[in-house]
Amino acid sequence: MSPTLQLGTTPLGWPGSYGDEAQPRMGFFTDTSVCIGCKACEIACKEWNQVPEDELRFSGESFDNTGELSANSWRHVAFIEQRIPSDGATATPPRTAEPPLPEELRWLMSSDVCKHCTHAACLDVCPTGAIFRTEFGTVVIQQDVCNGCGYCIPACPFGVISRRERDQLPAASNGISGLGTAHKCTLCYDRLKDGMEPACAKACPTDSIQFGELDELRERARGRLEVLQQQGAGEARLYGEDPHDGVGGFGAFFLLLDDPEVYGLPPDPVVPTRRLPEIWGAAVLAGAALAAGVVAAVAGGRR
Repeated sequence: MSPTLQLGTTPLGWPGSYGDEAQPRMGFFTDTSVCIGCKACEIACKEWNQVPEDELRFSGESFDNTGELSANSWRHVAFIEQRIPSDGATATPPRTAEPPLPEELRWLMSSDVCKHCTHAACLDVCPTGAIFRTEFGTVVIQQDVCNGCGYCIPACPFGVISRRERDQLPAASNGISGLGTAHKCTLCYDRLKDGMEPACAKACPTDSIQFGELDELRERARGRLEVLQQQGAGEARLYGEDPHDGVGGFGAFFLLLDDPEVYGLPPDPVVPTRRLPEIWGAAVLAGAALAAGVVAAVAGGRR
């Protein structure tokens, strides 16, 4: 069997590296069943963290004018239209179809965010130490240390991180900080240090975004899932709550009303760096084989 990193259920280096300064692991539980798509979380995030406006546009595909998470959108409210046929099954309507009657539609809405993975590949691959694990178990990028190499961008299995580039911003934008470096949600690290709730959770009018100690949120989410399933929401499921999944569980997990793919989320995310032992082992073997070949060639040439 190929060697892989054995993933534990707690982040590497936390809480041990913080000693007495370590805090309970904090996170988000997003209950999409009560999200109303108001985007208060998006606005609150931008205002508090001074995230620049990213040229609001009408895509023509839905009411979603953010499109995806990016360096300039740390929260993204997804709008998914689903047709509900008479048999009760659900399907996302094709773009070319005629608009169905209102009673044949349902809206799925979800506020997406960085997952603050238990085993964060972005942190593993960062060559400068710009990405670190905080005393709250969250993952943060230090802008004054980031060199903009971009290694973290393909490492993230969710496509959360990107670099802030000038051509992504409106022409009138001036004095924007952090150009050329990577950005993502910090779970309002500055607010946490002052005992405050993250801005997005504070602004959410329906408590779709819930903030607190991760273990408590997981317990609360299981209870909420049970209630929904008893009410007939058979497709409801928790996403990212399991600490034994491919990234060791999320620090920001979700209750979804359909498959993760419907929300644009990977169904079975895996931290790519879990195969580092296998990769380095193959590199060592290849190097040894190359060295042996060189030695053999030199020895043969002397005869």
